[in-house]
Amino acid sequence: MPELPEVETIARRLEPELVGKTIREADLRWDRTLATPSPRKFKEHIRGQKITNISRRAKYIVFRLSSFHLLIHLRMSGDLLLRDSTTEPEPHDRLLLKLSGGKSLAFNDTRKFGRVWLTAQPEEVLGKLGPEPLDAGFTPEWLYHALHAKRRQLKPLLLDQTFLAGLGNIYTDEALHLAKLHPLKLSDSVSIQQAQALHGAIQSVLREGIRRNGASIDWVYRGGEFQNYFRVYDREGKPCKTCGTKIERITVGQRGTHFCPNCQALK
Repeated sequence: MPELPEVETIARRLEPELVGKTIREADLRWDRTLATPSPRKFKEHIRGQKITNISRRAKYIVFRLSSFHLLIHLRMSGDLLLRDSTTEPEPHDRLLLKLSGGKSLAFNDTRKFGRVWLTAQPEEVLGKLGPEPLDAGFTPEWLYHALHAKRRQLKPLLLDQTFLAGLGNIYTDEALHLAKLHPLKLSDSVSIQQAQALHGAIQSVLREGIRRNGASIDWVYRGGEFQNYFRVYDREGKPCKTCGTKIERITVGQRGTHFCPNCQALK
């Protein structure tokens, strides 16, 4: 699943191409792609909308339109592709937005898990999300107190989008290794120094991921190179780049989790 750096990369790529374009019509090719509204209302309401801004919130791509917000969550295999409007649809295209200027935006989703919302009230979808880890409000002090307000294992807590927005399997594993914290460590046992280290690690791996256009691994996203710099993720049995100990893989909350048993000893 694309995480914050991959979604940020896509939003930045689309923004200069699409802002100012008008949506002439929508070709909805699989109705269940829509979370809301109904297909009829979607096609009616989106016609004639002008794209005024493209941004990201957590793992959502947010299109601000002249009267609505279009929210897209790529889930496991979704991708957004800009094409000439004369290009024939591809087999896994779920939604085509035909734009002014002879272009179309295709939401292509092989596994059909991605979802689209058209709403005048985006907070109805985004309101339960936790803070953005690259925003000024995400501080070491906030993280320390938020961790101690829970009693959960670090890995599943950091994956909880209502706790902190945008992290997924890859960047959580990478941040925990950089901070030298075991994925099973209980959140309320983290010291202030460890919270400071985790805060810095989260921001560091996310910024590096964005700088390298995300990671091209285990989904259809193309073009990123962060996978060439993984510390632990997908490196089971390979030597830790810090100490040389073999990286281990365990399952935490039904998610494959990679860590160094030496650098990240459970204490």
